[in-house]
Amino acid sequence: MEERRQALRQARTFATSLLVLMLVIFVATSVWMKDWPWLAYVRAFAEAGMIGASADWFAVVALFRHPLGIPIPHTAIVANSKERIGVAIGRFMANNFLSPRVLAERIRDVDIGGWVGRWLMRGDNAKNVAQRATSSLNQALSALPREDLNAFLSSAVRGGIERIPASAFASKVLSLLWAHGEMQALAERLLDWASTTLANNRETLRDKVSRRTSRLIPKWIDGIVADKIIDGVLRILEEMREPSHPWRIEMTTTIEELIGDLATKPEMIEKGEELKAKLLATPAVIGQIDGLWVSIENRLEAPETQAQLTRVIERLLTGLGTRIQNDDNFRTGINRWLRVAVLRTVAPRRKEIAEFIRKVVENWDTETLTERIELTVGRDLQYIRINGTLVGGLVGLIIFAVTQLFE
Repeated sequence: MEERRQALRQARTFATSLLVLMLVIFVATSVWMKDWPWLAYVRAFAEAGMIGASADWFAVVALFRHPLGIPIPHTAIVANSKERIGVAIGRFMANNFLSPRVLAERIRDVDIGGWVGRWLMRGDNAKNVAQRATSSLNQALSALPREDLNAFLSSAVRGGIERIPASAFASKVLSLLWAHGEMQALAERLLDWASTTLANNRETLRDKVSRRTSRLIPKWIDGIVADKIIDGVLRILEEMREPSHPWRIEMTTTIEELIGDLATKPEMIEKGEELKAKLLATPAVIGQIDGLWVSIENRLEAPETQAQLTRVIERLLTGLGTRIQNDDNFRTGINRWLRVAVLRTVAPRRKEIAEFIRKVVENWDTETLTERIELTVGRDLQYIRINGTLVGGLVGLIIFAVTQLFE
């Protein structure tokens, strides 16, 4: 902006200096023309140059302000035509840049997706975007009313739990666990735990057996009895590891029947709903649900969570940029989608955009509008003054020379 002002001042000073030069030449030649008659030609050039320079100065100044501050009609054209300029600019933009045909032609060969991919992969752009996204998310969450949001989230969670059939849900969860072998693995771990516990507490069990038998029975007999019991239980536990063991078969049958009963039997469904209602009415559960948003917000506000979220977003953006660059079909699809999005978003609203431009121009104060236009075209207009001075002088010289020829 300052460079434009400096260029405009230099061009204006040069044009004005040229006018002053014509005036000085005109005065000098008028004084010395009696002694040197040929100076009449120079005087004619200077006189016509002054006229051309003055006329062009008036025309250029009249575009932006009143010449010499005198409110001459049809001057200060830009200042008095601010509304028409806004309408004209808005209409020009809408008709020549935002029409569907022009937009389609302009963006058909633009590789928007490729540019986005290259930009994301350049320097720390992906990291900066991720940091700004995390910061914006945090600010948006902080701006939300905590009590209202917490009440809404609590109501949504409670309503979601109430709408889920407890018995059917338990049946599906149990079925998935059973199908993936989780229940069988749990049974194996229980058998391991029981066997290890019995083996590690053999002396304790012997002592308990001895205390419960008659005092007349020797201790060594109590130890034999306890060992027999422990060994028998260990043997049973070891046998239960075989899939063909009757107890394992019975467990399998019982669990499969339970899965079916939870999903179909009305009494099981009713009991599931009763249990769910009691659970939701428990103060501890109510407190956990009501404090859900507070827990989420506190978790999101933690520096480590924000850093982790930033890293996740950065990885997603980097992966997106890499795929855009390496996958031509993916990049083509993104470009097609963006073109359609631009056409469907911008083109139908070009009248609104034109109206927005008009209002922006109208809201500018007159000095701002005049300055912006003058800084854009004012330097070239000063060259019109310069050309007017020189061309006017040449025309005046030719007319004077022709007149002298006929005289």
